[in-house]
Amino acid sequence: MSSETIQAQDQKKLMYDSLSPRRKKFIDRIGFDKWDPFQEPKHPIEIRTDSTRRTSKELMLKFLRDFQPENYSNAYGRGVLEMCIGIINGDDKCRAMYEFSLWYRDLLEHEKKEFKTGP
Repeated sequence: MSSETIQAQDQKKLMYDSLSPRRKKFIDRIGFDKWDPFQEPKHPIEIRTDSTRRTSKELMLKFLRDFQPENYSNAYGRGVLEMCIGIINGDDKCRAMYEFSLWYRDLLEHEKKEFKTGP
């Protein structure tokens, strides 16, 4: 055994001896050899981003700032947020809506029509 391993084992034993009886009972149940008091802390939840390295919130705010829709409603904002989250999560529903939107834009351009909003 190396001196580091002996030192770590000594520290582990000292930690164990300083614990409350209740905590010792827990460690005894899992096994002293399996107990690792030197575990690395868990990393925070991975923040999901898209291919531009933006979060869903950043995408939504950039879109609304750049596009500035005329008739912005709560439903419109929810739709934008749903698309942002769907894109980041790789949701097939959002991919289909995106591809349909591109196809429909090309169709309107080809037939020289304008997008009609509302009834």
